[in-house]
Amino acid sequence: MDALELKNIISDGLLSFPVTDFDKNGDFNKATYQNRLEWLGQYGASALFAAGGTGEYFSLVGDEYSEVIKTAVDTCKGTVPIIAGAGGPTRQAIAHAQEAERLGAHGILLMPHYLTEASQEGLIEHVKQVCDSVNFGVIFYNRSYSLLTTDSLQKLAEMCPNLIGFKDSSGQIDMMTRVTHTLGDRLSYLGGLPTAEVFAAPYKALGCPVYSSAVFNFIPKTAMEFYNAIRSGDSATTDRLIDDFFLPLIQIRDRKAGYGVSIVKAGAKIVGYDAGPVRPPLSDLTPKDYEDLAALIAPLGPQ
Repeated sequence: MDALELKNIISDGLLSFPVTDFDKNGDFNKATYQNRLEWLGQYGASALFAAGGTGEYFSLVGDEYSEVIKTAVDTCKGTVPIIAGAGGPTRQAIAHAQEAERLGAHGILLMPHYLTEASQEGLIEHVKQVCDSVNFGVIFYNRSYSLLTTDSLQKLAEMCPNLIGFKDSSGQIDMMTRVTHTLGDRLSYLGGLPTAEVFAAPYKALGCPVYSSAVFNFIPKTAMEFYNAIRSGDSATTDRLIDDFFLPLIQIRDRKAGYGVSIVKAGAKIVGYDAGPVRPPLSDLTPKDYEDLAALIAPLGPQ
């Protein structure tokens, strides 16, 4: 799949980050990960991000990254495109991007470089080196310390033909307006704020109609219902789900730092697709938080 094909795919439809399965000892559990991907692959997501943020990319070490990406590519071959997470310092991001391409992934989501601040010149060089190292499509994740200005993004778009997407988690409305008006259809634009459904309508108005859904991991039917309602302008459905599910979900998520991933793994366990524990420094939901989440999911019915 070339970069333009991936751009077309991510320009429409719902995207999601499958969690990465670990066993009780915290080691990668290939069998349950395959089962998860086969289950989620039935619900119509345009693409899945393997080893993304919700997939605990930041905790994978050594050969685990290759094993996760290979499992995802092999399991979803011919059904759902796989976009691999790649990030951290430039040389690590390049190594993972090249490995993902070798293993048959369809592109990468370039995750933040983590920890250190960086100048715009440094970020431009970082993104350019990663793009130049591969032939497939690259989506830049505008998040944390990895925040590009519109001018920087425009320079990269001119230098890197395979930079095909911009996923925003900054929530800066004025910046997104400048980006979409300046770059137009040169890039595909993805919403990437936590619990993206709550921000889906305003981001759509900004020219960013596609987003990645974490809750797709445990309520895929409801996640698709919400996306289709956003797409068709069915505000009655979106308002109902925001009031009855998403806002209460955010209240549980915000009880502890790091619950953004933990709550997704807990949800998967509640619906019968246990992905095992999160790895430190994340922590699993407390029993009370788990019970509250189960009570919130129950009225949604079978998925």
